[in-house]
Amino acid sequence: MKNILIGILFAMLWSSAAVATKFGVLSVPPLILGNARFFIAGFVLIAYAIFSKQYRKPTGDEWKHLAFFGFLNTTLYLGLYVYAMKYTAAGIGSLAVSTNPLLIVLISGWLIGRKASRKEWISIILGILGIYIATIPLLNNSQTNLFGLFLLSLSMIAVSFASVYYAKTRWSLSNILINGWQVTLGGIFLLPFTFLMSDTSQVVLDGRFWYAVLWLSLAVSVIGLICWFYLLRIDTVRASLWLFLCPIFGFFYAWWLMNEPITLYTCIGTVLVIGGLYLSQKK
Repeated sequence: MKNILIGILFAMLWSSAAVATKFGVLSVPPLILGNARFFIAGFVLIAYAIFSKQYRKPTGDEWKHLAFFGFLNTTLYLGLYVYAMKYTAAGIGSLAVSTNPLLIVLISGWLIGRKASRKEWISIILGILGIYIATIPLLNNSQTNLFGLFLLSLSMIAVSFASVYYAKTRWSLSNILINGWQVTLGGIFLLPFTFLMSDTSQVVLDGRFWYAVLWLSLAVSVIGLICWFYLLRIDTVRASLWLFLCPIFGFFYAWWLMNEPITLYTCIGTVLVIGGLYLSQKK
């Protein structure tokens, strides 16, 4: 039950990133939004570890793992994702997350020899089918271009590699420190691209920006990623199946906050997704 509750909380928080990002990029360029999010999250996590006396300095090999993981999980994945949201609808951004389970299954089999069971493959097929059905109206009506879809695809490949790399690595650091350092290092690696590709004249530090960046940094990058790392340490493939719930929550947020429609397709897709997720978690 604890794992299920953490999985649902993760899906609820992670799926909110697309809508929050859509609001944030109305006030500032995408990469500036991303860097602000990463540095706030990193500062909060490392400060918490220091004040709670959980902090210890990473060793040489740990720095290497943190840097590579941060480059994959923050610089590439979240940097590409936040930039892509300028060119895609919120629902499409949530939809992209549903491709991760299949990618993680394939990469896990290649890198760590973790083969998916037949029940897990059926769960993946049901989830993908449900997501496809749920997004038919959204794909027909949303303003999304090929460049945005290309960036989203690259970001999904990056985070799938990052998830498998995290599960493969033997960490002695706590989840708080891993998350704090990887998001900080990832933000540092992103800085050159932010300076080169962002027009600072478009920056408007209004209330919309602060609401978006604080939600993205604290709710998504802090609490959401801690939940995700917890699930990954239990089982990489089963953790990835929680990503199927993200588009369902994403559709709700998009309907609630951005007036995107919920249709019969959405309801049918939801039933398939939840059925596949139940099958994957059933012992």
